[in-house]
Amino acid sequence: MDLGLASIDFNESQIPDVVGSLTNLRNLRLSSCNLVGQIPSSFGNLTQLQYLDLSGNDQLQPKNLNWLPALSSLTYLDLSAIDFNGSQIPDFIGSLTNLTYLSLHSCNLVGQIPSSFGNLTQLQHLDLSYNQFRAENLNWLPALSSLTYLDLSQNNLSTVFDWPKAVLNKLPKLVELTLVNCSLPPILSTTLYKTNSSTSLVYVRLSDNHLTSSIFLWLSNYSTSLVSLDLSYNNLAGFIPDFIGNMSSLVDLDLSGNQIVGANPNSFARLCNLRRLWLQRNHMSGQLSQLLPRCAQNSLGYLDLSENVLVGSLNNLTSFSSLEVLYLNANQLSGKIPESIGQMSQLGNINFSINSLEGVVSETHFSKLSKLRLLDLSYNSLVLNFHSDWVPPFQLWGINLASCNVGPLFPKWLQTQNDYFELDISNAGISDIIPSWFLSNFRNADVTVEFENQRRLDLSSNQIEGPIPSTLSQVYYLDLSNNSISGSLSFLCASADKSLTYLNLSSNNFAGELPDCWSHLETLVMLDLSNNAFSGKIPMTIGSLFQMQTLKLRSNRFVGELPSSLKNCTSLEVIDLGDNKLSGPIPTWLGVSFKNLVILMLSTNHFNGSMPSQLCHLTHIKIMDFSMNNISGSIPKCLNNLTTLAQKGNPSLSSTHLYGGIMGNESIAPTNYDDDASFIWKGRMQTYKRILGLVKRIDLSSNRLTGEIPSEITHLVGLISLNLSRNQLTGQITPEIGNLESLDSLDLSRNQIDGRIPTSLARIDRLSFLDLSYNNLSGEIPIGTQLQSFDPLDYAENPLLCGPPLKKMCANQNEPTDLSNEEDKDEFITLGFYMSMGIGFAAGFWGVCGTLIFNRSWRYVYFKFLNNLNDWIYVRIALIKRQLKSAYA
Repeated sequence: MDLGLASIDFNESQIPDVVGSLTNLRNLRLSSCNLVGQIPSSFGNLTQLQYLDLSGNDQLQPKNLNWLPALSSLTYLDLSAIDFNGSQIPDFIGSLTNLTYLSLHSCNLVGQIPSSFGNLTQLQHLDLSYNQFRAENLNWLPALSSLTYLDLSQNNLSTVFDWPKAVLNKLPKLVELTLVNCSLPPILSTTLYKTNSSTSLVYVRLSDNHLTSSIFLWLSNYSTSLVSLDLSYNNLAGFIPDFIGNMSSLVDLDLSGNQIVGANPNSFARLCNLRRLWLQRNHMSGQLSQLLPRCAQNSLGYLDLSENVLVGSLNNLTSFSSLEVLYLNANQLSGKIPESIGQMSQLGNINFSINSLEGVVSETHFSKLSKLRLLDLSYNSLVLNFHSDWVPPFQLWGINLASCNVGPLFPKWLQTQNDYFELDISNAGISDIIPSWFLSNFRNADVTVEFENQRRLDLSSNQIEGPIPSTLSQVYYLDLSNNSISGSLSFLCASADKSLTYLNLSSNNFAGELPDCWSHLETLVMLDLSNNAFSGKIPMTIGSLFQMQTLKLRSNRFVGELPSSLKNCTSLEVIDLGDNKLSGPIPTWLGVSFKNLVILMLSTNHFNGSMPSQLCHLTHIKIMDFSMNNISGSIPKCLNNLTTLAQKGNPSLSSTHLYGGIMGNESIAPTNYDDDASFIWKGRMQTYKRILGLVKRIDLSSNRLTGEIPSEITHLVGLISLNLSRNQLTGQITPEIGNLESLDSLDLSRNQIDGRIPTSLARIDRLSFLDLSYNNLSGEIPIGTQLQSFDPLDYAENPLLCGPPLKKMCANQNEPTDLSNEEDKDEFITLGFYMSMGIGFAAGFWGVCGTLIFNRSWRYVYFKFLNNLNDWIYVRIALIKRQLKSAYA
């Protein structure tokens, strides 16, 4: 008796207990049925059961499987994707000795794999992948001599140094081996020659481990049997060896994500059956033609050589008539795109971006490419020159022509494209208005892909003018930045059904007040309206953007206080409201609501009041800029709680945001974007993007802050820039300022700071910008290579300051400054000190002068010495004067 209910939605119901009464049941399929609760213990009555599939029910609770050993006839057991909640594999599974198929894939299992698995001698298929096992050995594995399929991916095998021997010596029937992301150690040389190799092995997937090029020597044992080989994302280096070319049965070869520098001449000589070749993300240099398997011209369908350092032209490609996917992006290829590429009728994906290609691209290049779906020619020196009435033979899904010469008018051939969901013609020399047909086509696109409602539109960095047409409809990514577009944003209110996730309208000519219709844009993650002429108050409905991670309204004319509703946007990581006319106190909720905030920029506004201590809760903050406001009071002492600033370095160069999944009612494909930020750095406005993650800074300059610089600020050892200039700060520079060893820029100018410059400041060897001018500092500038290298203007208007690089010398200039002390300390002079000094003077005076008075011969020698010394000094001074006159004559 069979019961097959697979993929029927039980709507989160429990397994009916009555199933356990079907004692004659032999096959039970309940996979992907949306079942919940416990598996009934009555399943133990199904003693005739041979086939049991409960996979894909991730809400089942397998807390009690004591009924399982009763199913002694079971040959097929699939519990994959059932959450075991971090428990271990029940040891009694090893008692199911008739099993030929066992899958516990993605079950959230931990611990060791039971040695009792060695009893499953009939097993042919074993899948324990994507769990959290940490195997100390695989001693149980050789007993499974009937095994044809083994997958232990995503488990920790880092201590199993003899894994080739353990896996292969006693598995003569093994056909498919998958050990992806297992932290496999490099193969030991002693293992290479002791492996009892089986010629049955066909599929080998060992990607994302720690394997070195020694794996190639082991693989030479399988030169005639392998059909698929995946060694991607390991530590392979050097050249691809020649014997790879002997694997004449290979269909798939993936060596991507390694440090391979090239291929020997015969590496692909006899790979005549090769259909897919992945070599992207290596360090491969030399001519492109050297990596093309010539005898596979009629079979090769997928070729990815992207992100290498290959040179040469594309002329040798057109003989590969079966190519469907061709990725050569991010290399150093040059020359023209041959017109003969238009004859490669099977091509579906072309990516030649980020190379040095040049010349004109015309209709001939696409004459027979009716299957083309992706075209990426971006970031080359190409000119696209098509007749105005050209009708392409293809319907594209993705069009990327950034930094190509497409203009000056909108490409009219786009009017024929009805299926595209991604369009990037940024920085393409377009000087035109957005035609009505253009956005109508984009709206009407009917794309049959996984995320069919998502369309990406990038027209940034052109010279587009006029308003945004009302025909703009659903897109998930819209970038119109750096153009001359004007008008309002009323198009955002045109529809109540939005999937907009990314909106960048910065650096245009928009004006007027923002529309108050943000509440239905619930999927918005990034909003950038910077560098426009928007005015009025920030609408309260902006607080409805609960998933927003980046908000940039810099350089507009917004007035009033920050809307209190903004505190509802708890996902925010970047807030940049600088260069507006915002006023009122800095809200305390800024430090309470935004636990993940990384960048907070409120500079050049009219904020007043004091800095709330709640700001110290921003433990992830990297950039805090309140400069050019009317903030008063003291600097909070709790700034040492800013954990990220208290750590040196940063693992990420850029500030990257990841988003995707279910957002509102929309399914958003996993994607990301990088932030940029503009601020004054070392006196100049700078924009950072690629290294923004490294810039850790606090800027409180040009306010009305009072009190001393808190010593707690010296705990922020990760700071790259600290600017407290143009305030009313008093007191001394804290002696521990030298703890800020990462500082590149320090500006304390135009305050009322007094006292000496701490000698610890000379220890900051990375310091390249320093301004201490217009204070009341005194004493000698500590001697050290750093502090003497700055311009005297950096110390100007400190009347009591002396020493290099200033021209004003100190009275004790010849006495070196002791850099070993953190600060100058006065000695405690006691009465005993004066008594000792008196006794010492008397003894010294009478010991020398008394001898001269009473001993005539000693007195004569002494005065003769003084006369000679006087003559020597006179001569030296005369010589020095003469040399100085000669030098300046």
